[in-house]
Amino acid sequence: MSLTHPTLLPILSAALLLLSGGTARAQASEAAVKAAFLPKFVRYIELPANVQPATGQPYYLCVIGRDPYGALVDRAASSETIDGRNVAVRRFATANVPAVAGCHVAFVAGENDAQSAQMLSTLRRQSTLTITDARQGAARGMIHFVMAAGRVRFHIDDAAAASRGILISSRLLALAIDVKQRTP
Repeated sequence: MSLTHPTLLPILSAALLLLSGGTARAQASEAAVKAAFLPKFVRYIELPANVQPATGQPYYLCVIGRDPYGALVDRAASSETIDGRNVAVRRFATANVPAVAGCHVAFVAGENDAQSAQMLSTLRRQSTLTITDARQGAARGMIHFVMAAGRVRFHIDDAAAASRGILISSRLLALAIDVKQRTP
């Protein structure tokens, strides 16, 4: 994939903003980069057949708990289409099992690490790609955002994804700071 690939342009633009300004601007831009990544992750995963969206249904990106990205996620998701399906954003205060059952991807940010860990534990009962952010706490999902050398980066727990039947593309794995490998 080249750096001019259309799916990378919004992320690269936001990253340039991140590197160009002061602290408040950098934080806003950091949020924009992370928000842009969230719906793009759907493009680089393969979910088990039994949890794929039905024909004509969107992929659901759920924001569970605190929402540090707000409208930025909505804008990023509105321009994303995967295999003819849109990405729709849903928001939940907690990881209530019946409510979050249809989430394909979930960004999790509790009020504290214990609450985030509880939400992640609830989501482990289903095949949902979980995403967390070091700025929101230490609890880790399958993908965990961090800042490294002034750039938004992420760790990937491919073993946890594999345990839920989720296949993460080698292209996404190659972008990670580190990968906890799946066992054969």
